[in-house]
Parts: sequence; structure tokens; C-alpha cells
Amino acid sequence: MQTLNADSTVNFTDAQIKQASNSAIASLLNLTFLPGFAFIYLLYNLKKSNKETIDHYHALLAIKLNIIAAISLFAVSGLMILMGGFDSPLTWVYVITYFTFVHTIFILVAVWAIVRAWSGQKIKDNS
Repeated sequence: MQTLNADSTVNFTDAQIKQASNSAIASLLNLTFLPGFAFIYLLYNLKKSNKETIDHYHALLAIKLNIIAAISLFAVSGLMILMGGFDSPLTWVYVITYFTFVHTIFILVAVWAIVRAWSGQKIKDNS
């Protein structure tokens, strides 16, 4: 259940905020330590959440973020193979550049989502 305050902000229940936080943490885990397992947990959280709640928003955000991260990882891997394979010295340039810049951005967005979920807010407010 959510309530609307006098200043037009929405208050969510503690359970919804906890589920939103769990989804944001699962997103970070999927990007770092537990790929696959954490994504299955995100799909489970999305299925059991209500569409108007903060937990649904953060579960959907986490799924989108992790799908984009997976697509970029496969694209970089494909480019590495096409442009010289794993024996080419440029391969390590691609790998280090990807993980230094691109994957780090995905991790920072996931951490930002965790902080926003802990405070019961969306990443971007529509107001």
C-alpha cells in the first residue's frame, strides 16, 4: 500500500522498500559475483510484485540494466573474436577497456539503484 503525502511524494511500505532493496542488491550481485542465479531471483521478484509499487520498479530496472550489460558483454566478446581472436595483443586492450569503463558504469548504476531503493525512491522521479 502506498500513500500520497501533502507534498505529492509517495510513501511505500517497509516491505516494498525491502523488496526493492533486495532487487537492487540482486542486480549488483548479477553484475559481479552471482551471474545467472541473481537474475533468476530478479525474475522471481518481478513476478511477485505489484505494478504500481517501488519493488516492481526496481526489479524491472535491475532486469533491464542486467540485460543491457549482458548484450554489451556479448558484443565486446564477439568483436574480440572477429578482430583477431584471443591470440591478438589487442584482445587485452578490449578486455581491460571494457571492464574499466563499461562494466564499471553498470556497477555504479546498480549501486545508485541500491541507495535509491533504500530511501524508497526511484532513480528518476517523474515530477
